[in-house]
Amino acid sequence: MEMLPSKDNEKGYQENDDSTECAEECESVGKKATRKYRGKSIKNYISIIQWLPRYTKFEAISDLVAGITLGLTMIPQSIAYAALAGLSAQYGLYSCLFGGFIYVVFGTVKEVSIGATSLMALLTIQYTSDMPVDFVLLLTFLAGCIELAMGLLNLGFLVDFISMPVTSGFTSATSIIIIASQMQGLLGLKYKFHSVPENLYKLFKNFGSIRIGDTILGISCIIFLMLARKVKDLTWLISKGNKNGSDNNILKKALWFFSISRNAVIVLVTAVISYYIENDNGHVPFILSGKVMPGLPKITLPPFSSQSKDRTYNFIEMVSHLGTGIIVLPLIAVLANIAIAKAFASGKRVNASQEMFTLGLCNIVGSFAGAMPTCGAFTRSAVSNASGVATPFAGIYSSILIVLALSFLTPYFYYIPRATLSAVLIGAVVFMIDWRIVSRLWKGSKKDVAAALGTFVVCLVFDVETGLLLGILINCLHLLYLSARPSIQVTQCKSELGYKYLLIKPDIGLFYPAVDFLCTQVMIAAKTEGRDKLPIVIDCDRFKGIDYTAAKFL
Repeated sequence: MEMLPSKDNEKGYQENDDSTECAEECESVGKKATRKYRGKSIKNYISIIQWLPRYTKFEAISDLVAGITLGLTMIPQSIAYAALAGLSAQYGLYSCLFGGFIYVVFGTVKEVSIGATSLMALLTIQYTSDMPVDFVLLLTFLAGCIELAMGLLNLGFLVDFISMPVTSGFTSATSIIIIASQMQGLLGLKYKFHSVPENLYKLFKNFGSIRIGDTILGISCIIFLMLARKVKDLTWLISKGNKNGSDNNILKKALWFFSISRNAVIVLVTAVISYYIENDNGHVPFILSGKVMPGLPKITLPPFSSQSKDRTYNFIEMVSHLGTGIIVLPLIAVLANIAIAKAFASGKRVNASQEMFTLGLCNIVGSFAGAMPTCGAFTRSAVSNASGVATPFAGIYSSILIVLALSFLTPYFYYIPRATLSAVLIGAVVFMIDWRIVSRLWKGSKKDVAAALGTFVVCLVFDVETGLLLGILINCLHLLYLSARPSIQVTQCKSELGYKYLLIKPDIGLFYPAVDFLCTQVMIAAKTEGRDKLPIVIDCDRFKGIDYTAAKFL
């Protein structure tokens, strides 16, 4: 016998059909949302997708001019930075090779250019001094891995814990360290040192060995660079003397380009002078850079073992020797890159995690091509901004210039005097010293003065790693102090029924460091304001959170 379904069963079947259709529809919507989210996520990482479809001819011309100008700045600076890191000139150029190609795809700030910097060179020699170049390449690779991981894990907020006073103290100290380290090259001396005091001691000790030729050349180069930097500001003289508007514009552009390209000009002129002096006399009165390996770098895996004259290092030994540099160097690189990005972002929000991700890619890829650790540089960003850069595509043209330099100009790098490179470095970092910040901080917050001066002094006397960590520690202690000692407002109030009470109003959330302090303040208020007779009400309106200890107190 066949049983007919009851009305309830018919309703049940209908509900099952509806629920199945609903589930299928939800699944379809979920898949579409997932695909849309993945597409949006990929689009966020690949920044070029956002601006390339709207790329115009005007922007292309602007990027071409800015890229060529930037390349003329990068070539001499990268050679000087390689010398600062204790490396041959080609390693500085290798470090600027792939940054432009990668940043154009993933970068978010048009003024940023990834390459060798004075700060990275200083840290590199600190952790790899007297070791084979393999240690530098491994440091580049590991720093890139950490930067990439920080970007993928969205750890950009960590940079917010390093305040501007600490950054200023750190930058000023490293600038002075770089200037002090270049004095031996400027004066034709050669000695090893590990700190600024030791450097100054050895400088005075070897003062009698100063080479006259290097000294005259080095000082002359610095004077030229300082004067050439100001040439672009003399346009008002042209406007006053010449009433032809078109001629004025041409002369202004020429002066501006000369000023921006001053590093390339002085390197080119002194190299040509060295070339002719050596060919005529067989000897030059100043120390030259030496031979540079010609051609593009070979693409190979970063070295995970190394061999020096007397021993072989495995991967663990190399990592052990690099020590805290594996953490400190990428942290400072990220800090520098994001600081530059914020400075040139024109009020727009900077995606710190994206910048970390991009910087990590640049260093990882660079380590396959013989690059030292890299990041952005304020000097290059300022050149890009002044050149009218429109998009990150300008980095492509800069990288192409680096390729051309490696392909055709390396034999002539031999003739670049060391004193000239030292002058280029000094001219690049001397204006990064911020002397005025102390007076500004003194008017505002004495705690910020302590953080800035503490970072500055410790970096100079001991090392940059300890100085930066001290500055971060001072910042964190200040934040903990604010959490443990909240501002408390005590007001005597009257209810609608006419009863008086004391209203205690802390300005932040209540957590365990502030419990004893708040308890003491409540007791004092009860005695002084309420004479131990008025009830106490704690206003929790401003609380952002509370923990167990605080809840137990309440």
